[in-house]
Amino acid sequence: MATEKVGIYRKYHGKIPTDRKGKPLPKNEWPRKRAFRWAVRWFASDGKRYSKSFKTRKEAERFTESKQSDVRNGKADPPPKITFKDFVAEHEKVMRDQVAPATLSDQIRALRMLMAHVGNNIRLQNISPRHAESFIAARLASGVKVGTANKDIRTLKRIFNLAIEPRGYLPTADNPFAKIKERKSAPKPPRYVSMEEFQKVFTASHRL
Repeated sequence: MATEKVGIYRKYHGKIPTDRKGKPLPKNEWPRKRAFRWAVRWFASDGKRYSKSFKTRKEAERFTESKQSDVRNGKADPPPKITFKDFVAEHEKVMRDQVAPATLSDQIRALRMLMAHVGNNIRLQNISPRHAESFIAARLASGVKVGTANKDIRTLKRIFNLAIEPRGYLPTADNPFAKIKERKSAPKPPRYVSMEEFQKVFTASHRL
């Protein structure tokens, strides 16, 4: 039986470092001399081992916390693969009788714009927070209002949560929009009255 423990390991890459004489350094000295990433490894129900690598240990530990919960609850198996295009088509079909037509229209609009940004055939699992961030930046650069961009963030965050549960296409905590913060609207400049408006108010006040 495969272990239920989710582990974090260094995943080295590049050449093995050597000393001044060209002799390979012992493995206990590699962390200081050899490039590496942090790998999280776990076993699925079929006994196969899976892994995911991260640049920092903090990122790896954050993923490990959610993955350990999945393993304990029997949800460690890799999610089924699906292209973003197929996911959008499925979402439109599944949600047709679950939300108001106007809500579904907004959801499909946001999904199609994101699909135009990341490509039709990208796998749903490969859409990253970087894609989400660049999409919102592109929306703002196109001239849409901050409120509209924030609505897109909320809409897509909600849809990707559905991709996690109940549909099971993404692992827990893998929503690419989960940590995308809504943009702050610039404060409206104060409105100043014109001389003509001021004169009308001044005249009216003296008539009282």
